[in-house]
Amino acid sequence: MTEMPMPVLPPGEFQRRLLAWFDHHGRHDLPWQQERSPYRVWVSEIMLQQTQVATVIPYFERFMSRFPDVAALAKAEQDEVLHLWTGLGYYARGRNLHKAAREIAHRHGGKLPLELEALSELPGIGRSTAGAIIAQSSGRRAIILDGNVKRSLARLHAVEGWPGRTTVARRLWALAEHYTPGERLVDYTQAMMDFGATLCRRGQPDCMSCPFADVCVAHRRGEERRFPESKPRKVLPTRTTRMLLLQDPEGRVLLEQRPSSGLWGGLWGLPQFDDTTSLEAWLDSYAPGAVLGRAWSPFTHVFSHFRLEITPQPAHCGATLAVDESRCWYDPGNPASIGLATPVKSLLMTLPPFSLEPPAS
Repeated sequence: MTEMPMPVLPPGEFQRRLLAWFDHHGRHDLPWQQERSPYRVWVSEIMLQQTQVATVIPYFERFMSRFPDVAALAKAEQDEVLHLWTGLGYYARGRNLHKAAREIAHRHGGKLPLELEALSELPGIGRSTAGAIIAQSSGRRAIILDGNVKRSLARLHAVEGWPGRTTVARRLWALAEHYTPGERLVDYTQAMMDFGATLCRRGQPDCMSCPFADVCVAHRRGEERRFPESKPRKVLPTRTTRMLLLQDPEGRVLLEQRPSSGLWGGLWGLPQFDDTTSLEAWLDSYAPGAVLGRAWSPFTHVFSHFRLEITPQPAHCGATLAVDESRCWYDPGNPASIGLATPVKSLLMTLPPFSLEPPAS
């Protein structure tokens, strides 16, 4: 077994420098730091996964206003939860948050468990998120290793390899464990996240202001941007789809609820088709006599694993057709509180009433 190299700094000195920086430059007035509770910390940590603080703040505040506690969230319908999540992205987070709230209500008496194993069993909560919830809400010692912490430790020690590889992740977890103190855990975990987010940034690290500049191995080599190593790149495949913008005589648009899993799971969207032939066949069956307009210019929506080229296809039907529970007529002028896929929301906002022509650019 290969012996781990000696740490750059003794844990006590690392903690002293980090907390001194945090006391002067850290973030101390975030909404979830006020009236701190396990529930508020949990919701914030889920929202902050792969999303910047500035983006999360208004979503968090709206979410707390509507769902102030686990009970309120557990009783809500998924549509309402996803409606408040619309625009925040990575919708599986919202679905898992809702599922976890119901599990907490049924299995844990309505109280978020603050044990690592119990937390990690809940939907959407991994090892690092569980550690952050425990440390931030109770002050107990728990280890975190989110993207910001991985980047900081990888640079400080010049850890080779992509953090997604098991051996690299194991090394970073060991470093995180080594440096984590037994006190001031609320401040320490926030300091580690703030340090990576505001100082040891991905593209432009502020090494001149860094309290570890004199000992950072990557900085000494002039290779700050090389760490951590990126995931091996793959060319994103491109898929195509046609989205049907079918309006009724009142200007409402037909929406369909997507399956609970998969792309935009549980959200409401426009009917999608692989090609014009299948779209027209569906219209002939569901809305005979509907008039097709000129297709709008395609645009691309990028996901983590593929690019989706979307061609909007407007159409107009002469009557309001019957719908079942998986479909609805959506009024853009008086929008319902339902979760919408981001590109669908954008299309609905630009849709000219009763017009089959593309919107003016």
